Amino acid sequence: MRHGFAHRRFSRSSAHRKAMFANMAAALIKHEQIITTLPKAKDLRPIVEKLVTLGKRGDLHARRQAIARLRDLDQVRKLFDVLGPRYKDRNGGYLRIMKAGFRYGDNAPLAVIEFVDRDVEAKGKDSGPTQEAASGE
Repeated sequence: MRHGFAHRRFSRSSAHRKAMFANMAAALIKHEQIITTLPKAKDLRPIVEKLVTLGKRGDLHARRQAIARLRDLDQVRKLFDVLGPRYKDRNGGYLRIMKAGFRYGDNAPLAVIEFVDRDVEAKGKDSGPTQEAASGE
């Protein structure tokens, strides 16, 4: 019996799960909307909401905690420079999960997870090298 265990295992080791959610959180912060399975979306929501709360705090310790959890410096920068100020007046509830039917191959339930006041232009946009990095300054 699994009494007292909080989260799903997804048939992965704990290290694989941690890496998977770090990658999914980075993709969600980058594109502000992703499509995944419904159980993964439900388990991803508290992880990203805690990261946005760190982004709202904005101090150095919060930034280092976000780097440790997210492992993507560009997305941590976006988290603190864009998303933190965007949600500074909102007390939680930064994400929305909408059911999106079933996957063709295995009939798994799909969901769209997105930020509530998301930037529609962020979907698919590459946050590659900046102007200064490209010019070599």
